[in-house]
Amino acid sequence: MAARFSIGERQVLACRFFLCILACSARYFPFLLTIPQLQRNLTGFCVEGSLRRGKGLSPFDNSMKVRVCFHDQCFDGACSAAVFTRFYRECVSAQAELCYRGLVHRAGQLFDEDFFDGDENVIVDFKYLASERLTWWFDHHQSAFLTDADAEHFKRDQSGKKFYGPEFRSCTKFIAHIGTTKFGFRCPDLEELIYWADIIDGAQYPDPQTAVEMRHPAMQITLVIEGTRTKGFVAGLIPELVSKPLAEIAALPHIRAAFEQFYAQHLKTVEIIRQRAELRDGVVFFDMSDQESEGFNKFVPYYLFPATVYSVALSRSRERTKIAVGSNPWNLTPKDANLASICERYGGGGHAKVAAISLPPDNLQRARDVAGQIISELRASLK
Repeated sequence: MAARFSIGERQVLACRFFLCILACSARYFPFLLTIPQLQRNLTGFCVEGSLRRGKGLSPFDNSMKVRVCFHDQCFDGACSAAVFTRFYRECVSAQAELCYRGLVHRAGQLFDEDFFDGDENVIVDFKYLASERLTWWFDHHQSAFLTDADAEHFKRDQSGKKFYGPEFRSCTKFIAHIGTTKFGFRCPDLEELIYWADIIDGAQYPDPQTAVEMRHPAMQITLVIEGTRTKGFVAGLIPELVSKPLAEIAALPHIRAAFEQFYAQHLKTVEIIRQRAELRDGVVFFDMSDQESEGFNKFVPYYLFPATVYSVALSRSRERTKIAVGSNPWNLTPKDANLASICERYGGGGHAKVAAISLPPDNLQRARDVAGQIISELRASLK
């Protein structure tokens, strides 16, 4: 006996069939994607991705929960989650529910057992975890693997969904590259987001003034992302990054209000660093551990002291005591020290040119001792 459908059910099926036809047509008639209404309704249909290859979930499957874990309080981390969101919706499933969780570097265990509560579980711009529940992974840090066992687990993975690109300056650009080259993903409306994530995370500013004075909307959003301590704030910003230009996001009332507050604090921090920093033999050091927040613009030392080659800074929050180690991209002095390798010896990591160490919040003296050892090593490398 033929199945019977109500009028409402027939309308839904007809609508879905129509959208599917439009999605397939968009591959051959790209101008369809310039129509705003179709952009909203075709999100998730990628002929070059899962639909054409026969992989992934149905674009009408809204029963799937995807947990996206990202590097919290980091512009590149938030942008990575945004680009992955668009990629997943266009190349895997249009209707799956994506939920976000920010991850932060801290002393001790980085991952909790209940982190992976989705049908698919994702990590972007953060360390690898050897878990069978981890479905997708993208990272670009030199120190991406906590242990040799994690690295071996990654090498043995045959899923085709875990990617490591240490040659990329930003994870955002890395995800876009993998999506394009391996899945046929295109996101021209996110080019500005990808560009600025690469500039900010790769410290590719033309000068320290651009980095410190924060005139561009991307820099203003970065300050808010790095400064906020409201749980879930950055996760709530990801849908905006997916759908709006940066200038429009920076102008949102709650973003603008937060920026003005954090910028006023930023100016005070600049003066504190000016007063406390000690520059000697090419290395500048300052201690901010008595301040209320561990966050500060890492380019301020180079803005204030252009002769700086390397910087070492100490700060503290409720979660950790942090040693931040960086290099001045505008000082042309040869820099042979690999900062990630140095920090790895103390349980930290990062990139060759910028890295950090997280210690327990009550371990301030140990942090000062470690900072002193790193300062001595960096000064010796410049002689």
